[in-house]
Amino acid sequence: MTQFSTLKPKKVLFIATRQIGDVLVTTPLISKARELWPDAEFHFLGYRGKLDMLKGNPDIAEIIETSDRPGFGEYLSLFNRLFQRYDLAIVTQPSDRAYLYGLVAALRRVGVLGGHPQGKDGKGSSKTEKQNAWKKFISMHNVTVDYFAQHVIAEKLRLLEVFFRNPNDLFKEAISVTPPVGEPLTPLIANQLNQPYAVLHPGPLTAYKRWPLAYWQKLIEWLVQEGMQVVLSASPAKQDLQLNHDILSLLDEDTRKQVIDTAGKLSIPQAGTLLRGAALYIGVDTSITHLAAACNTPTITLFGATPPTNFGPWPNGFIGDQPYQLRARTQTVGCITILQGPGECVPCRKAGCQDRADSNSECLDLLEPSQVIDAARQVLQK
Repeated sequence: MTQFSTLKPKKVLFIATRQIGDVLVTTPLISKARELWPDAEFHFLGYRGKLDMLKGNPDIAEIIETSDRPGFGEYLSLFNRLFQRYDLAIVTQPSDRAYLYGLVAALRRVGVLGGHPQGKDGKGSSKTEKQNAWKKFISMHNVTVDYFAQHVIAEKLRLLEVFFRNPNDLFKEAISVTPPVGEPLTPLIANQLNQPYAVLHPGPLTAYKRWPLAYWQKLIEWLVQEGMQVVLSASPAKQDLQLNHDILSLLDEDTRKQVIDTAGKLSIPQAGTLLRGAALYIGVDTSITHLAAACNTPTITLFGATPPTNFGPWPNGFIGDQPYQLRARTQTVGCITILQGPGECVPCRKAGCQDRADSNSECLDLLEPSQVIDAARQVLQK
């Protein structure tokens, strides 16, 4: 059992070397750490181009960016910059590199362990145990990933357990995700917006999280018939731009006139501004869905392989460590509705039915537009 620590660090480094969504879900951890150490200085280390979710965060004094694949010279420069500057490093990702940064930067470390999928029985492999041994050795406290039973927000917050005499106190007050401060929309987009509008984000990072094109078409047609303007969102990635283009090509001319395509035209803070004004957001399992939830926008999200118990968008203000069930065709907590397709295998946490990034997911193929439209109708009636 981890021994209670009375450490009062003056400088703390948070490390999240992954995607933008992984950065956003660290914000409840940062807020709770601020409650613990109101006078400490907080810095944040992450990948270049992935840290916009922290824009304007009042608790972060300095953001340190690094490449996702740094060369020797960049490593050397970063190590010189970090070397023993901090009293505590909080390692929020289980990667070797994240722990190495924590080892260089701070006198003490707490960190997440994992790195390989666990089964639904919660057991990892002996290989994983061996890989984690040195990380445990250099840490004063660790939290093990559980991809099925433990929500990622709870996972991050439990990194602070060692600093609480009663760790259950971490979850006795409302927990919220802090979105980035908004930026004004460009006049080209702002001048086209009419109330009410719905934001749709069809493009995930990987193909196995996609919902079929024809289903997006039916959903858009229904929203327009209901008097809604539709705003399509997407990252600047080529495949996301193409996905939006393909959806638009399925629409008739009259429907198309009620759709604004913002693909690749918004920064993350601008996306937050757009989402705050929306009557409804509908998207797949991706970072913008978590941003919509953080902005308190009524959010409907389509989940396939990913367990909502691990990575469902956090309902702001929720008290406790687990908002969701592992499997339910529809579940609503706060302003978040999660929809899952049918099948006893759902959620499998594999990369689709073929367990590779370009695979389809049958559970999403069988999640029919009528289920999403019914959920949207209930949200709009409220």
